[in-house]
Amino acid sequence: MAALIECIPNVSEGRRGDVVAALAEAAVMAAPGVVLLDRTSDVDHNRSVLTFLGEGEALVAAMTALVGAALDAIDLRKHAGAHPRLGAVDVIPFVPVRGATTADCVALAKTLGRTLADRYGLPVYLYEDAASRPDRQNLANIRKGEFEGLAKKMEDPAWKPDFGPSAPHPSGGAVVVGARAPLIAYNINLATADLAVADRIAKAIRHLSGGYRFVKAMGVKLEARGQVQVSINMTNFEKTPLHRVFETVRSEAERQGVAVVGSEIVGLVPQAALLAAAAHYLRLEADPGPQVLENKLLERLS
Repeated sequence: MAALIECIPNVSEGRRGDVVAALAEAAVMAAPGVVLLDRTSDVDHNRSVLTFLGEGEALVAAMTALVGAALDAIDLRKHAGAHPRLGAVDVIPFVPVRGATTADCVALAKTLGRTLADRYGLPVYLYEDAASRPDRQNLANIRKGEFEGLAKKMEDPAWKPDFGPSAPHPSGGAVVVGARAPLIAYNINLATADLAVADRIAKAIRHLSGGYRFVKAMGVKLEARGQVQVSINMTNFEKTPLHRVFETVRSEAERQGVAVVGSEIVGLVPQAALLAAAAHYLRLEADPGPQVLENKLLERLS
């Protein structure tokens, strides 16, 4: 059985669909066997999340090609968006899916980081399970200051990259590569244009401010919609489920006289996370997983 790994590069382009499509094509063409599972772009964030599935060496080849194409097409000196970013390709996590371990993904992250530094002269930082130091586990610590503050930040020896030069790539910044468990990118949109409301709610739910242990969150202004958003990364949906976070955001918003107008998932999500939300809201008395028709069909066909 092949060891399957998910790779989810986040690129700093969400407005030019042709560019994002070209990046995806570059990755797939460079590595037969690597499959693009999903591509999600956001205009306000000016960011796209691409989800690939494949085996280890093939994914390294695919990501190397994608980064090369991104450096040709994206210039952060001309880039603006609501989402924080450090590089043209901002972050590349590897996630074990089947027959692979976290250690396998850490090894891939290091191989890719070394390759990107050698081939493109990019500074590379390792994060999460691949981090070289505890203070680099959290992506937010590495990305603090963003592209605009990167040159100054890298003058500090404490921020020498794990691979590559001690100065940013002129147009591509730096890239963060790592290994992690499955993460759910989940956004909740509010019926207000007041960013302070989203910021207060994000502070209430994120772990660093005393909120839920497995939640990272920030307020984001959606200019195109005239709304604000609580942008959330959920790093362990089993211990902090979607419905708990949603209900807390809704309660905090109501306290401030604001309604939730909708929510969205960016990229792919484990089925178990959605089934847990269904079980909560439908008050199901048993695990709904065995009753999902598609699951039964897959069992019979496998």
